[in-house]
Amino acid sequence: MDYKDIKGRIFNIQKYSVHDGPGVRTIVFIKGCPLRCRWCCNPESQEFEVQKMQVGGKEKIVGRDVTVAEVMDNVLRDMPYFRRSGGGLTLSGGECLTQLDFSEGLLRYAKDFGITTAVESTAFAPFEKIERLLPYLDYYLMDIKHMNSEKHKEYTKQPNELILKNAAKLARSEHTELTVRVPVIPGFNDTEEEISDIASFAASLGVLRLHLLPYHRMGADKYAGLGREYLMGDVYPPSNEKMQKLKRAAERHNIKVQIGG
Repeated sequence: MDYKDIKGRIFNIQKYSVHDGPGVRTIVFIKGCPLRCRWCCNPESQEFEVQKMQVGGKEKIVGRDVTVAEVMDNVLRDMPYFRRSGGGLTLSGGECLTQLDFSEGLLRYAKDFGITTAVESTAFAPFEKIERLLPYLDYYLMDIKHMNSEKHKEYTKQPNELILKNAAKLARSEHTELTVRVPVIPGFNDTEEEISDIASFAASLGVLRLHLLPYHRMGADKYAGLGREYLMGDVYPPSNEKMQKLKRAAERHNIKVQIGG
């Protein structure tokens, strides 16, 4: 089969993003994820199955099957924005590694047209899977949520040892530029010590950039739409003052830190 005919399951294509890699980017949201983060703002991304979700009192089908070529026909319409801004294609989700053939095909097609590529990924997969994407990948935006595996598992349903091992391997890769992203979640990882530990680890790998992403509640209504309970209902976003303190704690490790994506 031609790689352009490979099918995958997505739930959204977002245009004109400036927070998910350099320049203006088009984001393809892929369905399926091995983690169950309590704060996930895209709970419709977690299950691979096509779902029904109530949105504004109306039923919405979440998930559709498309080929690599169909997605890229859409992405290629944004080439003028990519050229002017240095932007390109970003795969998000969900977790693109759960649909490896499809993700590889999208990145390969993009590189055929000289489009810069990025993934937003947990890296929770055997490194052999990640290696398949690297020849076609410019930027790896990797979540590191906590250095303590037990606490990581409590809040995401998965341990973190594999994630940290893959971070070290990615940092040594000559194929892609690794940026560490930290969702700052009150009650989970929002102390100076916890953020400092992540920054220290990232700096030890030679990572140049760390992004602190403040928790928000923008996906809360989706849980009700899916008939699920939102477990973060009593948690509110960290203050600007708190985020600045965490930024300074991370910067002590001589790593470039920014708040937001």
